[in-house]
Formats: sequence, structure tokens, C-alpha cells
Amino acid sequence: MARSVPHTEAPPAPTVTGAGLVRATWGLFAGLTVLIVGVGLFATLVGVRAELESFGTVAIGAIGAAYYAGFVAGSRLALRVLGTVGHIRVHATFTALLTAVVLTTGLFVDPISWIVLRFLGGLLIAGVYVAAESWLNRIASNANRARLLSVYGVVTVMPYGVGQLLLGTVDPLGVAAFALTAAVMALGVAPVGLSAAADPPPVTVPESIAMRSLLRVAPTGIVSLFVAGIAMGAVTAFAPVYATREGMSAAAVGLFVAMPALGSLLLQVPIASLSDRIDRRFIAAAAAAGAAAAMALLLIDGPAGVTGHLAMVLLGGTLFPLYSIAGAYTNDRLPAEQLTAAASQIVVLFGVGAFIGPFAMAAALGAIGQSGYPVAATAMLASVAMFLMVRIAQHPGRERL
Repeated sequence: MARSVPHTEAPPAPTVTGAGLVRATWGLFAGLTVLIVGVGLFATLVGVRAELESFGTVAIGAIGAAYYAGFVAGSRLALRVLGTVGHIRVHATFTALLTAVVLTTGLFVDPISWIVLRFLGGLLIAGVYVAAESWLNRIASNANRARLLSVYGVVTVMPYGVGQLLLGTVDPLGVAAFALTAAVMALGVAPVGLSAAADPPPVTVPESIAMRSLLRVAPTGIVSLFVAGIAMGAVTAFAPVYATREGMSAAAVGLFVAMPALGSLLLQVPIASLSDRIDRRFIAAAAAAGAAAAMALLLIDGPAGVTGHLAMVLLGGTLFPLYSIAGAYTNDRLPAEQLTAAASQIVVLFGVGAFIGPFAMAAALGAIGQSGYPVAATAMLASVAMFLMVRIAQHPGRERL
């Protein structure tokens, strides 16, 4: 249970719509876009390099899990720092430190060092995400929350895919690839720091909210976030490993793992926007079922064929909206003064799930072999869809929980 701390209650955020919303968020979105290009390149580079260095399935799983363990720690740290220095300084400081972590990763190539460095990387990027999501939730309303968070989702997913495509332009065995990644990330500070129109929420010590309280207020959103986090961690950590073990070149691996970003660009905003008008649980259940079907398609043609690439497009278009929909569903039920604390808890919950995911996938690959990747992912995503359908049956209409 979270410890109660003294807080200064934030004033109600003004309703921002239309052109005002664009002016208030363009700097944040532009900075995130550039930063996430580097994050995507870094994540794929680490996965491919680890496989080329023959680290082994267990070590690769631990490296992937360490990133999400850092997510959990970073969300807690960011919540404390936000109440002291504010959103823009958190974004700038955490991004600067992240570039140092990336450069160091290229200099010390061994499993133990990478576990530690990926933990630090997860901690720092989580801080950026908490600051961004807190900022957006404070200016959103229940009528546009999922739509705004889905735009945020596209901004964090599509550039990630662009970064993955850049893998084909660098040598994964050279330190220059890590230097390029760090340089790209550093550029992400400029739009946020220099935007005169950016209007982040005032610096306040946010009211705390326990995970138990969130579970009581919105159990459907909380459980969905957790299980979706497991699936996301498993799928993203092992996608480059799965493709590399199928004999694909670095450029082909980059293209394969970038396909979900294309799916996100095509489908994430329309799907999340539907959840602003229709029961969010129903839309999330349909999205989870679509993601499960996408992973099942990999069993037909593997990653190298057209079917495999289409499967990854469908996966991205249906898996990534789950975070924004479940997060919006949870935030719909909270007062404004608890939204910053809730943003931290949501990242914590998702991070814990994503931390478990790579270990679960490593176990599936050890037990089943290569086919364990699509089989395990299909099972994880199908469980999200089934859970949501059960909740809809249990709590229909106005009784939503």
C-alpha cells in the first residue's frame, strides 16, 4: 500500500480542445517522436547483438526483463521528482542520462553489464513516460482521453518502428551504432525545452493512490493492463531474437520488427477513438482477440513470408491500443488530483507485467522451441480477450467496473 504523503492539491485542469490542444502538446509529442526513434533502434540493436554474441536464451530473457524492472523503479522515482522540479526538467534530465547509458552499453558487451544497463535504461525511459502521461491526463477529459492517449501511443510506437528499421543502416557489431542511437535520443530534448506554447501542469506534490485502491475502483482496467504488459514484454523482447534464429539478416529483422509500428499507425487511433464512444471493455476485448489471431498467423508462414509480416502489422494495430484503452478506462474513474499518481501506478503495473513476460517467453521457447514464440503470445493475448468478455457479462451497462 502506498504511504500517504502531504500534498498540494492541483487545481482543476482547464478543458483544452482543438487548436489549443495542438499548441499545448506539439513540443511534447515532437520530442518524444525523436527520442523514441533512438529507443527503438537501441532495443533492436541490443536484441540482435545479444544473439550474435551467443548470450543464450536465459540471458537474453534476463536482459529484456531488466529493462521492465527498471520501468517499475523509474515510475516510482519520476513520481517523486515530478512533484519537485516539474515535467519539462524531468524529461530533459532523464533523456540526457539515457544517452549516457546507451553509449556505455556499446562499450561493455557482456550479459551482466547489459542487465544492469538495461535496468537503468528502463528506469530512465519510464520517467519520461510518466511525465508525458501525467501531462496529457491533466489536460484530457473523459470525452477525448482515449483518443489523446492513442495519439501518444502512436507517437511512442511509430517512431519506435522507424528506429528498428534503422538497424539495417548500421553494423550491430560496432560501437558506432550505439553512438548514433545516443545522438538521436539527445535531439529529443530540444522540442520540449524550446516550445514556448508548451503548458505542463503546475509543479505539485501529487496525492498518492495505492494499487489496492486502483484495483477497487477499476479492476477490469488494472488486470487488463497487467496481462497486456506480460504479452507486450514477451513479444517485444523476443521478436528480434525469433527472427534472427529463423536466419533473417539484420536488415530483414529490422523490417520484421518494425511492422507492428505500421499497424499502430493504421489502427491505433481509430480503435482507441471507438472506445471513447463505445464500452471500452468491448473494444479492448476485440483488440486483444485480433492480436491473438495475428500471433497465430506466424505459425502458418513464419516471420520471413508475407503472411508473417502482415501478422506483425495486425499485431501492432491491435496490441498497442490495449495500453491506452485500459489506461483511459482506469483514469475515467479518478479525480484530477490523483491522475499523476495513477500514471505512475499504471506504468508500475504495466512494467511488472512486462518484466514477467520475457521470462515466460524464455520458458516457452525452452519447452517448445521456436514455435513457442507465437504459441505463448497467442495464449497470453487470448486470455486478455476472455477476461474482458467475462467482465462485460458480469458487469454490463452502467455497472461497469
